Amino acid sequence: MLSKWDAVATIAVKDLDAASRFYQGTLGLNQVDRNEEAITYKSGNSKLLVYASKFAGTNKATAVTWIVDDVEAVVESLRGKDIRFEHYDLPDTTRQGDVHAAGDVKVAWFKDPDGNIIGLANQSAMKREKAPREHLRQPVRG
Repeated sequence: MLSKWDAVATIAVKDLDAASRFYQGTLGLNQVDRNEEAITYKSGNSKLLVYASKFAGTNKATAVTWIVDDVEAVVESLRGKDIRFEHYDLPDTTRQGDVHAAGDVKVAWFKDPDGNIIGLANQSAMKREKAPREHLRQPVRG
């Protein structure tokens, strides 16, 4: 029923101005719309809706993942913008600096100013036929 329609990633934030500085300024997303309650960004062929909510930052799992050609290069670029990456103990995974690797799958995580978890993954993470998507899921710390 919904397979012919586009989906939009949606992230709750406390402060739209701070979110704008992060998503547009730091991550380089293109703003396509803004009102007093939300900002819409374009990223590739997708959109990201960032909206004001008192529940911002309460999600303990990955909120959105960007599929990129070279995870290490994107991590290096974001590190240059003072992004701090998260490190997790995952089964059958090794960490190479800030990048988690499981075979040809490479993933890295960081947080936005509200603590929303954002992922970066390579194309291999989406192409694996038999591998479960555990490598795209960020485990809950606790």
